[in-house]
Amino acid sequence: MNSLVLALIGVAMILAGYFLYSKFLATRIYALDDSIPTPAHTLEDGVDYVPTNKYVLWGHHFTSVAGAAPIVGPAIAVIWGWLPAFLWVTIGTVFFAGMHDMGALWASIRNKGQSIGALSGRYIGARGRNLFLVVIFLLLLMVNAAFSVVIANLLVSTPTAVIPTWGALLVALLVGQAIYRFNWNLPLVSVVGVVALYTLILIGNNIPLSLPETVLGLPERSAWILLLFIYAGIASLLPVWMLLQPRDYINGLQLFIALGILYGSVLIARPEVVAPMYNASPPEGTPSLVPLLFVTIACGAISGFHGMVSSGTSSKQLDKETDARFVGYFGAVGEGLLALGSIIATTAGFATLADWEGVYQKFNDGGVVAFVQGGAAIVESGIGLPQSLAATIMATTAILFAATTMDTGVRLQRFVVQEIGELAGVSLTKLVATVIAVGVALALTFGAGADGSGGLLIWPLFGTTNQLMAALTLSILAIMLMRRRRSALPALIPLAFVAFMTLYAAIIQLGTLWESRNWLLLVIDIVIIVAAVWVIVEAILAMRTARDYPGDDDAELRELSVAQIAIGLDSPAPSEDTDAGHHHQRHRGDPPPPTRD
Repeated sequence: MNSLVLALIGVAMILAGYFLYSKFLATRIYALDDSIPTPAHTLEDGVDYVPTNKYVLWGHHFTSVAGAAPIVGPAIAVIWGWLPAFLWVTIGTVFFAGMHDMGALWASIRNKGQSIGALSGRYIGARGRNLFLVVIFLLLLMVNAAFSVVIANLLVSTPTAVIPTWGALLVALLVGQAIYRFNWNLPLVSVVGVVALYTLILIGNNIPLSLPETVLGLPERSAWILLLFIYAGIASLLPVWMLLQPRDYINGLQLFIALGILYGSVLIARPEVVAPMYNASPPEGTPSLVPLLFVTIACGAISGFHGMVSSGTSSKQLDKETDARFVGYFGAVGEGLLALGSIIATTAGFATLADWEGVYQKFNDGGVVAFVQGGAAIVESGIGLPQSLAATIMATTAILFAATTMDTGVRLQRFVVQEIGELAGVSLTKLVATVIAVGVALALTFGAGADGSGGLLIWPLFGTTNQLMAALTLSILAIMLMRRRRSALPALIPLAFVAFMTLYAAIIQLGTLWESRNWLLLVIDIVIIVAAVWVIVEAILAMRTARDYPGDDDAELRELSVAQIAIGLDSPAPSEDTDAGHHHQRHRGDPPPPTRD
């Protein structure tokens, strides 16, 4: 199989999903309506709720949901052969991820920007909400802890990526000021920002930087992890328009260009896929393809973390309801293309089958290292970039994806900590909640290993927890659709498939963890399984009565005046399927209003 054929088929399938299926979902299933004001307007505060240009918001959303997982998952899963990974990524992106991500946005904006965890209380019940928050907290803990280790490892192994990684922060701050304070032309700012980022890549390639072997008694990797969490904690407290939005937007452009370089190189070089289509003899110890494929590749096919981003940060910045199609579904398209690129890089980026087998000697081999090596080889043979520069681009791409996800993950963890505090009757400030979120992640990262390896200790459960989270989100979407007398099949079919495969995988993992005497992960796995099954049962009970729900779920809101909606009063039920009338919009060039915190 030639990699170009694989790329053309995959890209065509994924783009067809956006142009055809997402339009059906937007008009017939979610009935997106621009006459309904979004929370970004009704609750605008200049910190978390900020009406945002859909292209800027897409940049934030795409880079936040992508992370390193759509690179790592497919890069590991090709050990079973390229075809199973290819089919799951393409079909999953079109019918699972796009529907899930756009749906989570829709659900949140129709409920005042509430998170999926908070929505579970309304649509499933109080018990379901509490257990839902447990799953969310553990998933975010895994994301933040593990991604910090992934980034730190890349900064240690690829010192040429240090300057572009940290220099991107300064570029993002300047881009935010240019867009929101000085009202500069967005295309001009975009071009200047991208040129600045690639200039940093060129500088970094010529000036590699490394930390000393020990910093304040900490080894180099541990020092990077500590610095990453300090940065992420500070970033989570800043207004989204100041750093998070512009960083994700400009990184999104740079990352899409990097994908363009990879796919362009495939078009020119057309390397052959050396990995087997189906690996009938995987290395000893490799688990069975079913069900492990469907949790090894989570991001890139469907991911519960996406629903948390959609309902946690993106929904609070959506300018118009119809933007949910571009931001949500096309965000999933971007991640699907990244996962497809990872498959191609790790199967066609090696000269021979023996070279490929030399990397994939056991399960969990490959990953980011295989992506960087394979991608760099394809880029070098395709457009002639030197191997070192191509590797710097690939490594920087992986780091920036992971870093933007970590930025958003810490902010979301802060939201969750505050929600848990409210349930416990304790009001936590943003600073206190952030300190708790960062502290717990650091405790896991360093508590299980002084060198910071603890962040990856919990990684084996990331896939199952992530997919269970997706199933729980789909259950809420199904209930909401049933209450509105709309077809819930687009949610129910993915829900049934993902729930079955994920619970199956989690049960298999129980046996593996028991045999290895890994008691920490065993206990966490049991907690996740019990919580998820309980929530699913509660959701099924809610579905049984959803069709009998009186009215349209929003009758009280129709009694509100347009003026009340404009100031975001909190007393009635959240907005959904209402004719709310027109609402005042701040012009895109105006700076956000002062925070009301």
